[in-house]
Amino acid sequence: MENCSIVSRPSLHLVGISYCGPYASFPDEAIRLQTEFMARKHELNEAAKSTVLYCPYHGNESFATFWSCFKVDYKMEETPPGMVQISIPPHRYAMAACSNKRIGEGYEQLHAWMNEQGLVKRENAVSLELFYMDEQHFEEEPVELLIPIID
Repeated sequence: MENCSIVSRPSLHLVGISYCGPYASFPDEAIRLQTEFMARKHELNEAAKSTVLYCPYHGNESFATFWSCFKVDYKMEETPPGMVQISIPPHRYAMAACSNKRIGEGYEQLHAWMNEQGLVKRENAVSLELFYMDEQHFEEEPVELLIPIID
């Protein structure tokens, strides 16, 4: 599958908000969380110059935790109310490129490719969705799906 590959990512320092709840409501809550966070982007001032929305997540059959964040280059001394800072260590990831309209298909392809390649998910690490936002083309935007793998 040409849209799948293995990538290495350095550690990330992120600032954002999270949702934790039943897995059944995960997709709708993720969209709501992203919308809420984008409405609060201005509270991060200089720290949030990025046009990439970082969405780490971790879940199981019953519940999911999902974040909506921006990458920051330094630890903020004061975090806006209701926001927290988190750090994600460096990892190697199985990655698929897709769009926000085709995330389900992207995950199907990524999981099939990982099986073909014999790649195993690192269960104790968070997966990531990276949304490349473009003010002029907000309807459909590029997304990278990243699943941490065991070396």
